[in-house]
Amino acid sequence: MTRLPPVRSSAAALPDNVVSRLLNVGRFRSHEGIRYRHMLNTLSLLHGLRFIDSFFPSGGYAYSSGLEAAVQGGAVRTGDQLSHYVEQMFRHGVARREAVAVGIAHEALLRNDVHVALAIDHELHAMKLGQESRVASQQMGRQVVKIAAEPPSAHAVLSDFYAAMKTDRTPGHFPVVLGLTLADAGWDRGETIAAFCYQTAIGFVSAALKLLPMGQREGQHLLERWTPLFDECAKEATEATTMTSWSPVQDIYAMRHARLESRLFRS
Repeated sequence: MTRLPPVRSSAAALPDNVVSRLLNVGRFRSHEGIRYRHMLNTLSLLHGLRFIDSFFPSGGYAYSSGLEAAVQGGAVRTGDQLSHYVEQMFRHGVARREAVAVGIAHEALLRNDVHVALAIDHELHAMKLGQESRVASQQMGRQVVKIAAEPPSAHAVLSDFYAAMKTDRTPGHFPVVLGLTLADAGWDRGETIAAFCYQTAIGFVSAALKLLPMGQREGQHLLERWTPLFDECAKEATEATTMTSWSPVQDIYAMRHARLESRLFRS
């Protein structure tokens, strides 16, 4: 009988350090099925989640970002109209303005350069056309940074940025603060931007539940529908180095909100 040569696995032909890399990247099989290695370690994930959770006292529940004016003006009356309104705002506004600021602030902390964070904060302030929108963003930023910059664990860039806020040397907008905070927590740039997009969308759904005849289930369906959009916006904003914006309809409603006769929200 002819003896067959022993089968040599492809892994056995590779150096040990290469095999180790392959085992630590991508997916692997086990009796529980296919698992995926997550980019975040557990402590970084949990530390960052505090700041994007609805339980965190950022005050975001008090703001509709102009949605209330759009509802009263008849532009948004159904879930489908809300979806279109938010998608357009993300594609032409949030993804090119606030999300870019988040990414630049994130990079500023990694490079230990508070001046970059201060510069993008002032630029974002100038690009926010509505006074209520500016105030809302600053208020939420202040609530986050007061917790995130607490000594002794806070990064020096985050602490210096907070010091500039307290002396009115920078507005302290929420996207910039969140970018610094999640960078300090260990999140990467894309994850940080995606988290910001998700939280922003939750704000719209939360406001819509009070303004429109829709329930929690429809709200969850909207978030599911927007998930690919968040990913798209995060990828676009991660590569961007300059903020732009073109969402005139949403900006106009945000400015009109201050003149509404009756209001549930502060923006």
